Amino acid sequence: MDMGRESRWEKDAMTVEIVFALVTAVVLAAAVFAVALVLVLVFDLAGSTSKGVLTGGAMAGAAAGVWRLVRVLYRFDAERRNGH
Repeated sequence: MDMGRESRWEKDAMTVEIVFALVTAVVLAAAVFAVALVLVLVFDLAGSTSKGVLTGGAMAGAAAGVWRLVRVLYRFDAERRNGH
């Protein structure tokens, strides 16, 4: 880098990494929620039990998605700072 300015290549790499982090976070969140949905369908849960499992699945999926997003972007930033 020259004087703190990022080259076009670095900006493109950052954009690709952000999109990758977002897409993989959404996929992970959907997969975690799908597990909860499958549990509701397989065990034929109904009423408040079903709602509780789905709510828990949504919360766990959101947490897993945020974790993935932060992890990917943090790793990218650490590698960028090390010059990789």
